[in-house]
Amino acid sequence: MSTEQNASKMWSGRFREPLDPTFESWQRSFPFDYRLLPQEVAASKAHARAIAAAGILTEPELTTMLEGLDQVLSQTTLTPAVVAEAPEAEDIHHFTELQLTKIIGNLALKLHTGRSRNEQIATNMRLFVREAIDTTLQGLKNWREALLDLAARSEENVMPSYTHLQRAEPVLVAHWLLAYVAMIDRDASRLTDARKRMNLCPLGSGAVAGATLALDRTIASRALGFDAPTPNSMDATSDRDFALDFTQAVATLGIHISRFAEELTLYSTAEFGFLDLPERFSTGSSAMPQKKNPDLTELIRGKSGRLIGASTTLAVLIKGLPLAYNKDLQEGQEPVFDAADTIAGILSVLPDFTSSLRFRYDCMQAAAETGYLNAMAAATYLSNKGVPFRKAHEIIGNAVRHALETHRELNDLTLDELQTFSEAFAKDFFKAITLEATLDCHDVIGGTARTRVAEALTAARAKGGTA
Repeated sequence: MSTEQNASKMWSGRFREPLDPTFESWQRSFPFDYRLLPQEVAASKAHARAIAAAGILTEPELTTMLEGLDQVLSQTTLTPAVVAEAPEAEDIHHFTELQLTKIIGNLALKLHTGRSRNEQIATNMRLFVREAIDTTLQGLKNWREALLDLAARSEENVMPSYTHLQRAEPVLVAHWLLAYVAMIDRDASRLTDARKRMNLCPLGSGAVAGATLALDRTIASRALGFDAPTPNSMDATSDRDFALDFTQAVATLGIHISRFAEELTLYSTAEFGFLDLPERFSTGSSAMPQKKNPDLTELIRGKSGRLIGASTTLAVLIKGLPLAYNKDLQEGQEPVFDAADTIAGILSVLPDFTSSLRFRYDCMQAAAETGYLNAMAAATYLSNKGVPFRKAHEIIGNAVRHALETHRELNDLTLDELQTFSEAFAKDFFKAITLEATLDCHDVIGGTARTRVAEALTAARAKGGTA
């Protein structure tokens, strides 16, 4: 049977039967991996330098090869339209070879000496993920700065904190915002660790057993900014831990952002009334003229699911694969692309949105001053008077019940009433349960005492970056 239909394939020669046209179209990765052209060109240039050092290319040939690869990148528009313009391309590697051949002729065919597509895609994906991590870290830094600015602007304004979605104790608004800064710092740490761990170069690993050419692998590694070559060829060509690390880290980040979005969505309702969502990040209803919908926060909640989905897809994909490369790994590219695009989109709007938030501090304070949120401070008062805390807890519980039944706050009870529950109560009790005192009794590292929060804000500012 004729082999003409297979002649342009990177694997032609062994096959005699042409591919089924439906299968050929279905199995192509070029419709999505075209976006890896910058990484493919960079890796190809690094490999060209390595094979030139091994004597495969002369200096003039290397120069022609490098200039040709630059032209492939500059002459290609990285949009989905490129897929239709190159129907013969199986994947980004095939496309690059075809385009390079058009520019420099048969010299292009020397480029594949000593390498395999298995190591190429492993390298390209590492380069893509490394760049995605850097982009995400910058976006996190911007959001972190927006939160710190918002915390500084909130000064000593107060809000209720919640456990079980029930009012718990008063906290500074800044303390609440700094909780998300702490989450960001962990997220950044995970991404930074992942970047360091993945920064090894697969080029020179061949298809599975290592290159058949005596390549100096450090040449390509240095050219691409990797710390060193990968230590094992079988692992290098099949490893996608770096992609899993990235998607898992951004999934966790997405969860944190979703929690922030959920709180803002709740706090913007009439029932809470803690803030007005900025109009430039909201839309209205097509039916109800009065509505202002929290589109940004709701979309963030939804998109966090995509991040979790990408991570889960990749984990399920990898879990049953034998060594080394398997075609299944082609399916791991799109979840990584989607995770990178999704988190980049979120972080493109979140910092400006955060900076635009305006809280209703009067409503927040009113909520913090009602509902017996000073009960813990009251129990602490008794504990400081020598009452065992378990007993103090019970005494204040009884006082709260009495206040509930008489529709008053603890501050409104008389000393005589309080002393019916315990003789430990004295006139200084009322000073100990003011809003300020209730805040400041949490005078520990990480607490909401006003001096501690001021110190925490200063420390967070001094820390600067997010690594």
